[in-house]
Amino acid sequence: MKYTEDIFNLLSKGNFISIDSLNPHHKKLYDLIEDNFDEYYDYFSGIGFILEGGAGYWMFTRKENKADMTRKLETLCKWIDYLDFIKTYDPSFGPGFEFGQHDIIVKLTSDVELKDKALKLFKGKRSYEEIVEKLVKEMTDIGFVELLSEMEMTFKVTSAYNYIEGLVDCINISEGITDEIPE
Repeated sequence: MKYTEDIFNLLSKGNFISIDSLNPHHKKLYDLIEDNFDEYYDYFSGIGFILEGGAGYWMFTRKENKADMTRKLETLCKWIDYLDFIKTYDPSFGPGFEFGQHDIIVKLTSDVELKDKALKLFKGKRSYEEIVEKLVKEMTDIGFVELLSEMEMTFKVTSAYNYIEGLVDCINISEGITDEIPE
């Protein structure tokens, strides 16, 4: 098996390896996993990681204790809020979508709803530039977006973004039920 260390270094940090990555090495890793999934699955499960795939991405999962689950739920809540902000910015935001930091900043200055969401999400940030930089950095760090042009600060959304959208789509909250106690 090739590149197990590279795969581990990416996925063990909570990142994704996407089929449509702009990084040629990441594309190569994606293909290697796809072609040799069973071997990689067995190898990584032997060290406590579960290799899983989704719609164009690979990631690690692990069995968690309650403290870790609480932390993960808090992180999920943050990403749900980010997703709400992003979809308010542009409902078509998804894999393959290209955007510039400046585009989001311009829309922030003119869209009251987006501005309100941004100020609630990013308390302590003084400018729209800081807000957008923080959001884009977090999305880049995890692998949901990749830098297209450093000069223009444009980005492309990767297939890994399907993970967070799919996770949010799985959440089913029944409307009209409040404080109901089962008998």
